[in-house]
Amino acid sequence: MGSELLTKEEKERILKTLEIDIEFRYAIAGLIGLNEILRRLDRHEEELVRIREEQKRIWEEIARLREDMNKLREDMIKGFERHDIELAKLREDFLKMVERIDRVEERLDNMNVRLGRVERTLEKLTLDIEEEARSIIRYRLRNELGIDIELKSLHLPDMEINIYGCRDDICIVGEASVRASANLLDELLDKVKDLKKKYPEKLKPKTILVIYTSLALPELVEKAEKHNIWVLKATEDYYKPDLAKIVFS
Repeated sequence: MGSELLTKEEKERILKTLEIDIEFRYAIAGLIGLNEILRRLDRHEEELVRIREEQKRIWEEIARLREDMNKLREDMIKGFERHDIELAKLREDFLKMVERIDRVEERLDNMNVRLGRVERTLEKLTLDIEEEARSIIRYRLRNELGIDIELKSLHLPDMEINIYGCRDDICIVGEASVRASANLLDELLDKVKDLKKKYPEKLKPKTILVIYTSLALPELVEKAEKHNIWVLKATEDYYKPDLAKIVFS
């Protein structure tokens, strides 16, 4: 029944709009991808928690095995001294202990492989949202303010900024995250403070601070209004200051 909701002409008009209207295309892509990104992120975060808990248990088990091995070694030494402990039995117990440690360490190696796979997936999600952020913010600035600023990441010896670009007397500084709280805003403000102190040449007289996120928590939006920071995603603005006032004042 879903296919009957739109006529053929309406479908063709939507497809044509997707071809020629980049903002509309971003909006559709954002709506389609947001839920899937958040579901994948939640699954990976849960997997990381499980892996770290299991790692903790394995390390505790290794610690207990090492204690047992040390005790066994002490018994062997005492056995040599007293000649009242069967050497063959002690050697057998010692070898069994070594085998147990080998199995535990093998489990830990497998755990590290799983952890690395999850971390690589999370890293790709992060890179995807950063690339999306730079593309959409650049488009919005060009479309709404008539200024075209190339955006990229900025890597400095003691900090990294996801979104950065300068042109003439205008500078864009921002962060991107799938899900963002007020902590991300605090991090951005700290980075700007460090830029002013250590790398003043990286800033311009007119600076637009921006946070791009698929899901902005309420405390982030509330704090963004106080600090005049632009918070947005592909389909909408969570909070948008008067950018024209910043740029053209």
